Amino acid sequence: MRRSRGFAAALALSLAGTGAGAVLGLVPQAAAITPPVAFTADALSTWQPNGVVWALAEAGGTVFVGGTFSAVRPPDGLGGAEQSAVNFAALDAATGAPTSCHLSFTVGGGTATVRALTLSPDKQTLYAGGYFGAVNGTPVSSLAAIDVATCTVKTGFRPAFAATVRALAVTGDTVYAGGDFLTVAGQPRQRFAAVDATDGALRPFTADADEPGRAVEVTPDGEHVVLGGDFFTVNGTNTHALAVVDATSGALTKTYAGFIETNSVVKDIATDATGFYTANEGTGGGVFDGRIALNLGDFNQRWRDTCLGATQAVLPYQNVLYSASHAHDCSSVGEYPDGQRHHLLAQPTTSVGKLGWAPDTNDGIGEGIGPRVMTVGSKGGVQYLWVGGEFTTVNGSAQQSLTRFASTGDTGAPTVPVATAASFRPGEAQVRWRTSLDLDDSALTYRIYRNGSGTPIATVAADSLFFKRPQASWTDTTVAAGQSYTYRVTATDAAGNTSALSATASVTVPTSVDAYPDRVRADGAQLFWRYDDASLPNVADSSASGNQNGVHLNAPALRQTPGAVSGASTAIGFNGTDTRVYGDQRQTIGGSYTIETWFRTNTTRGGKLFGFGNNQVRGSSQYDKHIYMTNDGRLVYGVYTGATRTITTSASYNDNQWHHVVATQGPGGMVLYVDGAQKGTLAVTTHENYAGYWHAGGDSLGAWPNPPTSEFWAGQLDETAVYPSVLSAAQVQNHYALATAPADSVVLVQAAEDTYANAGAPDGNYGGSSSLAVRGTSLYTSYLRFNLPAAPAGTVLKSASLSVKTSTMSGAGTADTVSVVPVTGAWTEAGTTYNNRPATGAVALGSFAGVPDGSAVHTTGLDTAALAGALGTSYGLALTSPGTDALWLWSSEAAANEGTPQLTLTFGAP
Repeated sequence: MRRSRGFAAALALSLAGTGAGAVLGLVPQAAAITPPVAFTADALSTWQPNGVVWALAEAGGTVFVGGTFSAVRPPDGLGGAEQSAVNFAALDAATGAPTSCHLSFTVGGGTATVRALTLSPDKQTLYAGGYFGAVNGTPVSSLAAIDVATCTVKTGFRPAFAATVRALAVTGDTVYAGGDFLTVAGQPRQRFAAVDATDGALRPFTADADEPGRAVEVTPDGEHVVLGGDFFTVNGTNTHALAVVDATSGALTKTYAGFIETNSVVKDIATDATGFYTANEGTGGGVFDGRIALNLGDFNQRWRDTCLGATQAVLPYQNVLYSASHAHDCSSVGEYPDGQRHHLLAQPTTSVGKLGWAPDTNDGIGEGIGPRVMTVGSKGGVQYLWVGGEFTTVNGSAQQSLTRFASTGDTGAPTVPVATAASFRPGEAQVRWRTSLDLDDSALTYRIYRNGSGTPIATVAADSLFFKRPQASWTDTTVAAGQSYTYRVTATDAAGNTSALSATASVTVPTSVDAYPDRVRADGAQLFWRYDDASLPNVADSSASGNQNGVHLNAPALRQTPGAVSGASTAIGFNGTDTRVYGDQRQTIGGSYTIETWFRTNTTRGGKLFGFGNNQVRGSSQYDKHIYMTNDGRLVYGVYTGATRTITTSASYNDNQWHHVVATQGPGGMVLYVDGAQKGTLAVTTHENYAGYWHAGGDSLGAWPNPPTSEFWAGQLDETAVYPSVLSAAQVQNHYALATAPADSVVLVQAAEDTYANAGAPDGNYGGSSSLAVRGTSLYTSYLRFNLPAAPAGTVLKSASLSVKTSTMSGAGTADTVSVVPVTGAWTEAGTTYNNRPATGAVALGSFAGVPDGSAVHTTGLDTAALAGALGTSYGLALTSPGTDALWLWSSEAAANEGTPQLTLTFGAP
């Protein structure tokens, strides 16, 4: 429709050189985008028409623009006066500014328009089709030839088309046209025709269609012409919207009866060396709106992309098919569900899967279609993808009907990660974040920074697309029990563009295992939403795999207290009207699964607590594997097998207390548990099989049994988990018991006395010193006394650790192992010297395996049983070492000790 035969294949991407000259929008060299994408998503400054762009073509670094408009103006914000441009403009490919070529396409009656532009193979002649009667005053009839070098009409080319020409293709001697016409030069030619490329004389080619032609393309070998449009017959033979004919006679070579839905049409056709591609638009239900790839050898289908959203243009370039549409539903090809419109997409020419290139426009003026046409222009070693249509914004900024993207100069940084951190056991902290969005880079690099350091502690690579942004995570295994840490994360694309640092994520590492979340992870949860997030819009996944994050919709209430589980975990609150959480990862659910959540409510309007559905932000049209509440507070667990199959509790649970609900399905059927007890079973082992997303707080319910007033949940949820297996009754009961057990309590005990003995000063006392020292030869031994509390009622000591802090002096660290041993003799801080130092036990309670230089806190675990036996007493510890490398620590008297030496004692249920 807009490209000469083989044009896309002939262009070569070069990363050497830059655009010459400089006025507007020249692109700097040095860019990197995720292959095989060839263009950035950063829109360049481009002059803009005041109407709709229907056609684009390029020759010698000039891009020709055709459409329905009267002027072009500078990009928004640059200033300057608009210029007259009557349905045509010529712009510099590298700057986006007008050239000296000015042509006016006019008509005596009605509205003139340019609908098609294409170049001769030698790029010396520009052919323009549409509805017009003159070009710069020279009479023509809806098809004209322009000399590119002089920007003048070729008066010897005088075909006569009686109606609008919508599509053009050209070989060395023939111009093929498609459109609304029924005659050419007074001879019958219905919707398709061919004329001589030099003088416009009518060719014998006859491919008469019963409805308008919208696309025409010549195969690379020149032997066939591919036709597209609204038609149902060509030359009297059934073939809807698509046909292949002989390039000389127009006789049918390949027909496509029943191949494309009757309420869909072909808007564009493009070819490369391997095949041809169609852009399709439909009206009404059951339409085909996507793209088709067909082989050149047999003209049969290679693949079909069934995304919905009126595809207007396709452009194959370097093994990637770029498309212009308003695709809003790609669920049929395993991608995003019905929702937001996406106007520019890229995919391999070999498959339907989308690539990481997604700049966007809006629908714009006119028919509200958005982009309608694309071409590639080259200048100064840089390639430019031009896009025209009826949009009024590009990437959220004002820009009308025309924009362009370059092969170099990627300047857009990824979005800032939203990071969280959690720790469920000593020695581990999980840092996680929703993968960032970059419109031209799907492979990003994430750097994790700890405790404000300027050097990353870890680097993680992860992929994301605009519709697929799984959670990425990294586990820090160098953390110490009882200590707090902060983390920040950045995202960097292939060009080196780096996001700002994420907000700080803080975590305190427990001194003993956090029983409830640790058990959920150990039992195999593949999704675990704890709802401890402090900010919108993400829900972190705390499962071991850590990639199924959720997304808040309409701002549910965060960090509600108290949560369902004893301890610091918080809950999430839903308003029962429009707030919910949806999963970020599309998936199918196997024959065995478990869903689990805690809930609290006093609603009398019911609602869905948790379930599976085929959409994200909109109500699902397929939905089951869900738990909902009736208006009177009873719980319903149901699946769909062609009919709704449900288990309903007899009791009500809208008493504003926390309750635990678990639903399982597997080879043994369906089981529903509440508060650890089985409440019902059903011998149903199947459910509806579809791809979808998990939802918390609401989704469609339709006419399910005992439907509540509201499909949205008004109340709180906590600790939501999904397992790819059936939890046993014992596991369910264990989860309930762990969550309701008394919370662990942590007691910090600072040293009541501390000193050290020095063999070099046998009578010296260091009780008032700010330092402590440890060495084997010559001997330094440090002594610490702690007044241990008794265990709180109903608890036992679950763990104990000792923290010390190295001093700032050079060489304060040690390469030797430092042991922590009990003090068995009597001593006081004020009276201890080397000569009267107390005796110590032989069995170490803990140890430091070397301590690096630099003032920092270091922690080691201690023998819990030994300290448990000393609870409620004054207890002494000594630090000893066998080597000659001294360790220097701050004492309790030092201003910089940060509360060290210090014991951390964790008490919990036995």
